Amino acid sequence: MHIDIPEGEEPIGYVWGDMVPGIGMAAANFSLSVYAHTTLGLREFEAARLRIAQINGCMFCLDWRTERDGVKVEEEFADAVTRWRTTDAFDERTRLAAEYAERYALDHHGLDDEFWGRMTARYSQREIVELSMSIGSWLAFGRLNHVLGLDSVCVLPTH
Repeated sequence: MHIDIPEGEEPIGYVWGDMVPGIGMAAANFSLSVYAHTTLGLREFEAARLRIAQINGCMFCLDWRTERDGVKVEEEFADAVTRWRTTDAFDERTRLAAEYAERYALDHHGLDDEFWGRMTARYSQREIVELSMSIGSWLAFGRLNHVLGLDSVCVLPTH
């Protein structure tokens, strides 16, 4: 942990809320909005989210699984995300979501016409904007949590 948290305080709540309330609450609302207002399918959403979690190394994000109407992706899904290029567990939209997340995080200058041709053949412009904003949120906030060491002291409510 790289930030001093007063005894008895919940680390993420303290850092995101108490330390920088004007910024932290806006960031938290944006982060929550990605989950509350998505129109993307669960598998493509989770493929992009987990690929960013893998790249960031955020332990909390790696452990998290988005749930919709009582449904989560299967246990093996995270391993399939790691193998997004070759797995037979993904349809083309899910594979593209994982690819886009990886390239967004690691090679955004390399998003060429060939990639955009494949992307726009499977996703509407609205979906691309939504996925881009979601990936940006996960990249920024998962990385923030990992860099500051918050992911090593926070646990999921189910653990």
